[in-house]
Amino acid sequence: MKQDASFDRKRHIFGAIMGPLCALLIWVTPIESLTPEQHRLLAVMALVAIWWITEPVAIPVTSLLGPTLCVLVGVAPMKTAFDSFANPMIFLFMGGFLIAKGMMVNGLDKRIAYGIMSMKWVGDSPRRIFIAMGVACMICSGWISNTATAAMMFPIALGLLEAIREMMAANGKKIDLSSYKYATGLMLMTAYACSIGGVLTPIGTPPNIIMLGFLGELAPQAPLVSFFDWMVWGFVAMVAYFVVAYVVLWKMFPADVEHIDGAHEFIERHAKELGRWTRAQKNTLFCFGLAVVIWVAPGILSMLYGSDSGVVKEFNKFLPEEMAAMIGGLLLFFLPVNTKTGEMTLSWKDGCAGIEWGTLLLFGGGLAMGSLMYTTGLSAWVGEGIRDVLGGHPSELMFVALFCVTGLLLSELTSHTAATNLIAPIAISTALSLGFSPIPVAVGLALSTSLGFMMPVSTPPNAIVYASGYVPITKMIKSGVIIDIIGIFLITIPVVLLLVKLVMGGN
Repeated sequence: MKQDASFDRKRHIFGAIMGPLCALLIWVTPIESLTPEQHRLLAVMALVAIWWITEPVAIPVTSLLGPTLCVLVGVAPMKTAFDSFANPMIFLFMGGFLIAKGMMVNGLDKRIAYGIMSMKWVGDSPRRIFIAMGVACMICSGWISNTATAAMMFPIALGLLEAIREMMAANGKKIDLSSYKYATGLMLMTAYACSIGGVLTPIGTPPNIIMLGFLGELAPQAPLVSFFDWMVWGFVAMVAYFVVAYVVLWKMFPADVEHIDGAHEFIERHAKELGRWTRAQKNTLFCFGLAVVIWVAPGILSMLYGSDSGVVKEFNKFLPEEMAAMIGGLLLFFLPVNTKTGEMTLSWKDGCAGIEWGTLLLFGGGLAMGSLMYTTGLSAWVGEGIRDVLGGHPSELMFVALFCVTGLLLSELTSHTAATNLIAPIAISTALSLGFSPIPVAVGLALSTSLGFMMPVSTPPNAIVYASGYVPITKMIKSGVIIDIIGIFLITIPVVLLLVKLVMGGN
């Protein structure tokens, strides 16, 4: 832990110095192929990119700093620079945050998690508990923050491991959980499944919604990617990633017992402590279900009537995906729990605290910088440069693979959200420059940046389980490398190039 803190301090100091230095160097270096606006924007982007990666200040602060500097140096007027902060995708995320907070405040998330863990098929088998823990994490994180899911499931995993320790002690065998293989595996499964579940839906993890936002901003001519479309390939990718993670982790960290005495009782006891379904939980489930129905309805209607039918167009006109999230989220403030006291399903205090304002600012700032790169033509210039480096006309397979691997490597070094903001505009612009559809590379980037399994800094779930002391950094790196490589080359790229194109009708 001390080594990680020391590394972070050095990273912050390096970025604080190199960011402004690189920006100044670009500013004073003549680049004849760039207009003055493009040149100044390139200098600002250098600063923002380095600070997103090294984090000398909070990432949301850097996201606000970028558009602010663009106004100050004359790249764009205030309205243009900050217009992306009102992008409809931000409200899709905001509504999703409200629904997730309602689930957390009212205990619906725990009820779902314990419901899965307490199923009869799980019992006291270490292997089945391993799978059930992963499935519970995966399903919950498909709809709520992977960080919140990890924080919720972490104590459950600790309790199960303590049950193992007590069972072993009763049988005359003392174990040190910090060096116990199964403890390491269960902790890593908890972290990895939280990240894997995020690929299921557009609101499952920030990179998904960021990529949809960039597609709308930078490639408006591309076919619309609906919530239903994303869930189709997201489900396939999620299941495939989970199978790989399970096989790798179980091979590396198997249990040395066939039964965990007391594990099923531990889970059932905590499930019973939740009591009967409350009015707030029922209301939250209704709001969540309503949002899901509105999200998937256009896809179902398209299959029944055709994507160009009047029914689908009218539905999307009055109930777009962003509206579904806001309807579900806002309803929580109106559905009563106790009419006598005026208590609602979600209070403004809880709801406001549940909105991850930093993520929304990061999303808005990333869209703002990407949009400015597009409108000034800087992204096209970068795309042409990458095209030349790739030899002029690379295959789509090589192109997608390059950006998927780059996105994965960046997500291992910094926040996967910042990594997506950094590379997405370049990937989409380069795809357009090469004559490729931007959708495969956009989806590939979103999926690959969710595969940050190697380092504690890669994603909050990794950091949470690493803090337990049961996960040696060498074990996280080793298992993470294996899952990353298999995930990228055997799942991400095939899903992107085959399934995505199939869903999008060959576009």
